[in-house]
Amino acid sequence: MAMVALLFVITGVHAQTKPNVMILATGGTIAGTGATSTTTVGYTAATVGVQQLIAAVPELAKVANVKGEQVFQIASESMTNEHWLTLGKRVNALLAQSDVDGIVITHGTDTMEETAYFLDLVVKSRKPVVLVGAMRPSTALSADGPLNLYNAVIVAGSREAVGKGVLVALNDQIHSARDVTKTNTSTPDSFKTPELGLLGYLQGGKAFFYRASTRKHTFESEFDISNIATLPQVDIVYGYANMNPVALDAFIAAGAKGIIHAGVGDGSLAARVKPALIAARKKGTLIVRASRVGQGILARNGEANDDELDFVAADTLSPQKARILLMLALTKTSNTADIQRMFYTY
Repeated sequence: MAMVALLFVITGVHAQTKPNVMILATGGTIAGTGATSTTTVGYTAATVGVQQLIAAVPELAKVANVKGEQVFQIASESMTNEHWLTLGKRVNALLAQSDVDGIVITHGTDTMEETAYFLDLVVKSRKPVVLVGAMRPSTALSADGPLNLYNAVIVAGSREAVGKGVLVALNDQIHSARDVTKTNTSTPDSFKTPELGLLGYLQGGKAFFYRASTRKHTFESEFDISNIATLPQVDIVYGYANMNPVALDAFIAAGAKGIIHAGVGDGSLAARVKPALIAARKKGTLIVRASRVGQGILARNGEANDDELDFVAADTLSPQKARILLMLALTKTSNTADIQRMFYTY
């Protein structure tokens, strides 16, 4: 009888040591359905609720105490600044609770890297936050969502992930929110960190980390959205041969407070567009030079005299991530020197 009681105590202790992980669902392909089991394109995203997602992976109960909450139910191409603010505030509120050890966010893959980076800059906790999605809908043969979700919960509940910033976990890999990007329209191995490399792997139900980002994030960040209702308008102007200033002029006329110029090469400024960028800056619009290339450092004072023009260089951030950092920077300052510091910090 004493042995049975001891066994009960031991198993009870083990049960209590499982991490408490909250799954916040926002929609996306991981919650999508197709007409047939072979439908992997042309499906409908964001049709399956969070409780169904959890029920489809009963193995979750073995690795964590899981609860779910439906925050949004949208395809991620429809993600807005307002969605980000709502999500960021909810994440911070949950992480402040002692009974939440980590958070998993199910998300569409189209803008996952952007939401992840936004949260990387505004989450105020060392606790793990992991974004996860799928490249195939839940109804497809070999759907990748269930295993991706299982792995994401493992990462969110792991001690190894504490303090490493917001993470993206898909295809048995762990990536930094700052550096990861979607690289393929449809294959399960779409998410990569092409130049700087992934952070780690998932294998055998365990997270293995091999490196960490050196850029500040989450608990080190100076950005605070707790009292912010709207974000400044920042738009992206894409560089190409025969480029003209029509799009730039339209964004400025529509009230853009900042422009990300996704230039060719090292952020080169086309002769037909440069005067419009200069004029916009003189009128108060912040200009950040980025590159459409996808890899490499954007050299300050390289293809343009940024000091003279009072422009900001995007460092290694993609145009879409540079937009996020500039929006948050503009909630604090309009000083270009300070904003440049932020681009070299985050």
